[in-house]
Amino acid sequence: MSSTTHTSTIGAIGAPSRRNTELALLAFAVVIPLFAYINVGLALDGKLPSGMLGYGLGLGLLAAVGHIVVRRFAAYADPLLLPLGTLLNGLGLVVIWRLDQSEKLQRLAKLATGTFNPSAPKQLMFSAIGIALFVGVLMLLKDHRVLQRYTYISMVAALFLLLLPLVPGLGRNVFGAKIWISVAGFSIQPGEFAKIVIAIFFAGYLMVKRDALALASRRFMGLYLPRGRDLGPIVVVWAMSILILVFETDLGTSLLFFGMFVVMLYVATERTSWIVFGLLMSAVGAVGVATFEPHVQQRVDAWLNPFAPETLAQTDQIAQSLMAFGSGGVLGTGLGQGNSDLIGFAANSDFILATFGEELGLAGVMAILLVYGLIVERGVRTALAARDPFGKLLAIGLSGAFAIQVFVVSGGVMGLIPLTGMTMPFLANGGSSVIANWALIGILIRISDTARRPAPSPAPNPDAEMTQVVRP
Repeated sequence: MSSTTHTSTIGAIGAPSRRNTELALLAFAVVIPLFAYINVGLALDGKLPSGMLGYGLGLGLLAAVGHIVVRRFAAYADPLLLPLGTLLNGLGLVVIWRLDQSEKLQRLAKLATGTFNPSAPKQLMFSAIGIALFVGVLMLLKDHRVLQRYTYISMVAALFLLLLPLVPGLGRNVFGAKIWISVAGFSIQPGEFAKIVIAIFFAGYLMVKRDALALASRRFMGLYLPRGRDLGPIVVVWAMSILILVFETDLGTSLLFFGMFVVMLYVATERTSWIVFGLLMSAVGAVGVATFEPHVQQRVDAWLNPFAPETLAQTDQIAQSLMAFGSGGVLGTGLGQGNSDLIGFAANSDFILATFGEELGLAGVMAILLVYGLIVERGVRTALAARDPFGKLLAIGLSGAFAIQVFVVSGGVMGLIPLTGMTMPFLANGGSSVIANWALIGILIRISDTARRPAPSPAPNPDAEMTQVVRP
C-alpha cells in the first residue's frame, strides 16, 4: 500500500466571498426605505407618492453599482457594511423628503432666502456623489497599506482642511460656528473629510511610536504613567483640538478629533492611563473654553436649561426636540404624522433623529442606533482580523470616529450632552457628511477585503511531488 501526504490550505479549498449574502441584504436595504416612502405618501396625501418609482429606481441603482464594484474589486470584503450604509442613506432620504412637504419649513425657507428649494433631490445627488467616491476608493486603493506612505502628508492635509473655514472670504459663520466654506455656490464642511485624513495620520504615526508610548516610568493609583517626553503627541493634539474649538467654536469636531486620537492611542499601547489622561485633558479644555467663549456658554446653558425663558428667547430647538421624542412614545406617531417641523430649519439636518424619534418612537430610534452599532461592530471586527498593524489602527480609528460622531449627535439631540452642530452620518441632510461617510465605508471595505482574503496556495514543490512515503 502507498499513501501520499497532501497539504491543503484555505486558499486551495476556497473561502466564501459572501457577495450573494450582501446582495440579498441590499435588496432589503432598498425595499425598507421604499416601503417607508410609500407610508409617508399615504399619511400625507392618502395616495401613493408620485416619485415612488423614481426614488426606488434611484436608490436601487446606487446600491447595484456599489455591489457590482465590491464584487469586482473587493470580493472578500465584509458583506454587511454596504447594505447597512444603504439602509441608513435610504431612510434619511425618505425623512428629508417628508420634511420637504412641511408648509411651515417651506415658509421659513422663503422668509430666509426668498425661495424654497426642496432638499431631497440635492441629497439624492450627494448620495450619488458619495457612491461615486466609494467606487473610486475601491478601484484606486488596491491596498490600504499604501496610505501609510502619506502619514505626514495626511497631517498637513488635515490641518489644511481644518483651517479652511478661517480663510477670509471662503469660510462662513453659520449661527456662531465657523465650520463651513462656500465654493461655487455649494457649502462644504471640511471637518467631515478631515476626520478620515486624520485617522490615516494617527494610524501611521502610532504604528511607529507605539512602543515608546507604551513605556511607563512609574505607577500611580493603579495606573501606569507615561514618561514626560512621551506626553508630547497627546499634548499637541489636545492643543490643536482646543484651538479648533476657540477659533471655529466647533465643539463637535474638537470632541471627535481628540476622542479618536485617544481611542487609537489606547489600542496601540494598551495603556489605560492614556484613556484617563485623555478624559481629564478633554474635560479641562472644555471647561476652560466654556468659561470665556460665549457661543460654547450658550450651548451649555441651553443644555442645562432647555425650557428656561432666557433659553427659549434665543432658541427653542432643543426644547422642541425633547418634546418630539416625548410625543413619539414607544411606537411613534407614524411616518408623516409627527410635528417635528416645529423644530425649524434644522429639522432635516442636526435634529433629524428627533423626527425619527417622534414618528417611529423609541423602538424606531433603537433600531436606527442598532444599525449604527452594527457598522461600528463590523469595523472593529475588521480591525481584529487585519493582518498588519497599520490596517488595525486605521480600521479602529475610522470605526471610533464614526461611533463618536453618532454618540455626540444623538446625545446632543436627546439632551444627554450639549449640542455640537454635527450631523448624523447618512441620515441628515448635508452633502459633506454623506460623501465623506461613503468614503469611510469604502476604506473599511478595502481593509476587510485584505483581512478576509484567503492566503494564496503555496507554490508546488516538484521534488516533494516525486517523493512518496511507501509503507508495506
